Order: sequence, then C-alpha cells, then structure tokens
Amino acid sequence: MSKNSPNHAHEPPEDVDYPSTLHITSKPFEEHKESVLDRADRWEHGEEVPHVVNFQDATRLQRLLTPRRLELVRSLMDAPAESMRDLAERLDRDVRQVHDDLQILNEYRIVHFREEDGAKKPFVPYNTVSIEVELGLSGGEEPESAASV
Repeated sequence: MSKNSPNHAHEPPEDVDYPSTLHITSKPFEEHKESVLDRADRWEHGEEVPHVVNFQDATRLQRLLTPRRLELVRSLMDAPAESMRDLAERLDRDVRQVHDDLQILNEYRIVHFREEDGAKKPFVPYNTVSIEVELGLSGGEEPESAASV
C-alpha cells in the first residue's frame, strides 16, 4: 500500500449487513459488560442484536452528540448524501465543519462512508438510533430528603 493511500481496513465491506438499530448508551462498565455478554449470546443463537456504542461518562456522550451532529445523523437517516459537500449544502453549513463532524461520528461507527467515484458518501445504516443516558448518584450516596425536620 502506498503511503498516500488511505487505510480502509477498518471499513466494513460494502455488502455488510448492519443491524437495524444503533443504541448509544451511557452505562457503568459492569452493566455494559453484562449487556455485551447478553448480546453476544443472542447473536450466537441467530438473533439480530443492535450495535451499541457505550460511554462510561455521560459528559463524553454529551460532547460527542452535539445538536449539530445530531442534525447530521437525522439528515443522513432520511437520505444518504452524495458527498460531504452535498450534505453541507443540504444543511447550509460550512463544508470543513461538516467534514470534521462526520469524521468524529465515523470514529464511533455512527456514520459510515462508501467511496464511489472519488467521493466519500456518508450514510447512517440504521433504521433507529436510540440514546440512553443513565444518571445515578455518585459513590453510592443516599439521596437527600427534600424536606428537613
């Protein structure tokens, strides 16, 4: 491979079957680990299981899924784009900012790309994207009473 050639070893083949659902979650490690094991067992039994992206820290998830990036995801779920420039024009946004947002969303496997005729065509292969954020008390603290005596 020449050093100027992009490395697309991480990209799935074009005929890959994506699950219909993407779950983006924010769960503690142990709970997420149990969920992974459950999905692996269901997958081995031939069930379709969702793709899951988990963040142990809800703040990281919030930094990733900004309103503008969610707008990109929604737009791509409605219709794939012919190019990054096409998507930027569709959303009336700067091409460079759209490019940067798409690259970040691709790193987390939320947005994918097909290369065709020299253009990177962004798309979201999921019918449903659900976002679940679990908030709890830190450090096992007991909730404070709303009324004091």
